[in-house]
Amino acid sequence: MITADDVTIGLHCGTQPPLRRIERLTRAARWLGFDAVWTVDHFLGFFPQSIWDKDFSWFANPEGSPHSFFDYQVLLGHLAGKAGKLQLAVGVTEPVRRHPVLLAQLAMTLSHVAKSPPIIGIGSGEAENIVPYGLDFARPVSRLEEALQVMRLCFDSKGPIDFSGEFYQLQDAVMDLRPKTDNEPRLWLAAHGPRMLELCGRFGDGWWPALPYTPESYSEALGTIRNAAFKAGRDPNVIVPGWTTVVVIGKTEKDARALLETPPVRFMTLLAPDDVWQRYGHEHPLGKGFGGMIDFTPQRYDRATVLEAMSRVPVDLVAEAMLWGTSSSLYAKFGDFVDAGLRHLALNPVSALVSRRDALYALRTMVSLLRKLRD
Repeated sequence: MITADDVTIGLHCGTQPPLRRIERLTRAARWLGFDAVWTVDHFLGFFPQSIWDKDFSWFANPEGSPHSFFDYQVLLGHLAGKAGKLQLAVGVTEPVRRHPVLLAQLAMTLSHVAKSPPIIGIGSGEAENIVPYGLDFARPVSRLEEALQVMRLCFDSKGPIDFSGEFYQLQDAVMDLRPKTDNEPRLWLAAHGPRMLELCGRFGDGWWPALPYTPESYSEALGTIRNAAFKAGRDPNVIVPGWTTVVVIGKTEKDARALLETPPVRFMTLLAPDDVWQRYGHEHPLGKGFGGMIDFTPQRYDRATVLEAMSRVPVDLVAEAMLWGTSSSLYAKFGDFVDAGLRHLALNPVSALVSRRDALYALRTMVSLLRKLRD
């Protein structure tokens, strides 16, 4: 049985206009008792403009753009006065567009303006936010490893900092801003592969994966993180195991199963990498070895290509790889993940994109889940 002592709940408030929607979501999260609100650091969204119409989602505005995003740093500062004790979080940024010293300064600034420790989620980056802008996306995990070292130096050192790496060089660099006492920022890693999991154990305060898991595979990955933490001389139990997961929510199991065949759900399945598809006995429609959301650059796929790829998404794969069901059945499934070590959960109800009715039902279900945890 899941209890309030076991897991906290986050709400995705996004960074897409209008601002009043984000403000309302933040106020609602605070009033309803959520524990955190999560933003993202994007130039681009994942939905291609070529399919952004009412046939794809009721939410789509063909005259608008799925690639309109506020700067998350300014937005989190703006939300700090409205969030109360909610944790403010980004999930995730990366050290290609954002220098690690800048990220450290942001983290420590937020600790002063927010009432709860801010969460800086960080990963190795995604091609869509880097490659089109002429930035170097070579060896992203090696770059991230150096960035984590630099950030920890900024967090833990006072006075001049020297660092000589392949990607970052600091000589007599100073970052003497200290966080607010008892409100130190938290560094969470978006880690999936073995090397990233090891970095999470060495440097992370939390783990923020986004790919599909079973309770068994989640527990195994968490074990890798904790083993790396132990080897690095850290207490493995200080690392908060989180998860941001796509879910499909229906009033009945039949309704939920039918939602698996809708365009938004089929598209989100394309963002899982080929190794996930291979795990379930299928090859990715966009090619063997395709990296999913890491490799996907939406403006480089025309409508025909995307629709053809979506048509090749097997519903049985969606049913196996994605969490779906009713409020009650999802609650039971989350309990299995809590048993596997999960301690912070944020749901991304892709079924909310199917219709306004499904969106309202998904919101009610998340509130119901939260209340079950609080009862």
